[in-house]
This record gives sequence, structure tokens and C-alpha cells, in this order.
Amino acid sequence: MNRKILLVEDDMLMREFITDYFKKERWDVYEAENGRAGLELFEQISVDLVVLDIMMPEMDGWSVCRRIREKSAVPIIIITARSEDDDQLMGFELGADEYVTKPLSPRVLVARATALMKRTEGTMGQDGDRLSYGNLMVNRLAHTVTVAGMAINLSPKEYELLVFLTKHYGKVLSREYILDAVWGYDYYGDLRTVDTHVKKLRAKLGDEGRYIRTVIRAGYKFETEA
Repeated sequence: MNRKILLVEDDMLMREFITDYFKKERWDVYEAENGRAGLELFEQISVDLVVLDIMMPEMDGWSVCRRIREKSAVPIIIITARSEDDDQLMGFELGADEYVTKPLSPRVLVARATALMKRTEGTMGQDGDRLSYGNLMVNRLAHTVTVAGMAINLSPKEYELLVFLTKHYGKVLSREYILDAVWGYDYYGDLRTVDTHVKKLRAKLGDEGRYIRTVIRAGYKFETEA
């Protein structure tokens, strides 16, 4: 079955260009020319990925990203003509998983989308597929996280980060190492991206967020012992 992507982009030529490349890779593409139309389409269709422009009429990409994250953990790639670090941090704080600046290569965008889906959909082995830490339960086969039996809605990147930390239980991991492992070696973002995601992950885990420990001048580690 083909993966489904929602492409929200107000530039018609850019939209058609990107659509052609995704269709060549056997994606089903649903297009929207502004933020409001994109959000309406998202409500109607179950998609595997959202590619979202920021500067759009009707409703900007920030607002659309925020509204989607209120109800869904679907992977989101933001595309924009702005490359400032603050804009990237804004996107990640809202729950975006990737950030691509214009002018962009549709071929690279498709490659990033495919890599993101593989990381999101990838299955783990049978050993240690259900991990329990206090009231925190991570089911790596089902890709679910619960705290005291309540499901926690994590974005794909937040989930990847949590799994990565648990896989290295008790080990101090530098921000650089985490960034390379979770975001990829070709990611050019700031190390603050890691801090932003850790902050959001801790908040969503509530009291169980205390297991993600900050090691001053070193990085982070996941550990239940005091």
C-alpha cells in the first residue's frame, strides 16, 4: 500500500514540482493551497506524513502545525524560505520532525521523508520490546508510550528520542551524539534542538520525566535510580 502525504504549499509550481517527485516514489499525494484548506483536508483523510509550508494565506504553517499536534502525532516536515535558528526552534517546539529551507531539492525532500518514515515505522526485535520504568511503559513493537496506564501522545521525534535514551540506559549521552543519532548526520540544526525536545518530552511524561536526567556540561542520561 502506498504511503499518503498531505502537501500544504501555496506556490502552485512548487506544489506541482514536489508532487511529481513524490508520485514517482509511489506516494499518494493530497494537495492544499493554503493552511485552512490543509487543515480541513487533514481532518478528512488519514495520512502518513504532512509536508507543510510556513508562509501561507488563510492560516500560516505555525498555526496548522499547532492544530495538528493537538490531536495527532503524524510526522511533519516544515518547509520555509526562512533559515533563522529561532524559526527552526519554533517549528520543533510546535512538534515538527524535520525542517527544510528553500530553495529545496524535491529529490532531497523525498529522501528525507522516506528516511523519516522508516525511522517512524521501523520495528524493533523481540528482545526488550516492552520496557517499564516506574509508571512509564514503552512498547517498542506497538510504538506506544503510557504513564500509569494513560496513553501519551508523542510526536515521532519525541518517541525516537525516548527510545534512544532508554536503549542507552544509565549512559551519559552528549547533545552532539543525540543529535547525530536521532536527527541524522546530515542535519544542520542547532544543539538547542535536543534541549527543546527533552523539555517537551519531560513535560509530556509528567513525574516520569524525571528519569531523563541532565548531566551538567555533558548531556543527558536515562536512569531511574536517584
